[in-house]
Amino acid sequence: MFWFLLITMVVVVAAVTLAVVGGGDSEVLPEVAPEQLVDPLPLARPVDRADVEALRLPVAARGYRMADVDDVLVRLGAELAERDARIAELEEALAGPDGGPGPGGGSDFGPGTAAGGAEGERP
Repeated sequence: MFWFLLITMVVVVAAVTLAVVGGGDSEVLPEVAPEQLVDPLPLARPVDRADVEALRLPVAARGYRMADVDDVLVRLGAELAERDARIAELEEALAGPDGGPGPGGGSDFGPGTAAGGAEGERP
């Protein structure tokens, strides 16, 4: 039994050694080009929820590539700031110059009401 285990172990070590060395000039595992972020975020229009959900960042040896993550976060932060500024601008225009109701004569939406419905009612 001892000789059988010894011969089996020698055969396994020899097979692993040949597999690692490859026995020839060709590489066992070819070099793989590093993953690059192909920016799926649209440049011609604002980013929406589906774009963010479809975003897949390339993985590096120790997690995600920090430069790619930083680029995406800067882009999303800029778009959110732009949207916030636009919302503030529209709210200011809706409020009118004196802070009261705008040119429409008032809003149908009171605090806690949804789109002209009763308080707490969903549209």
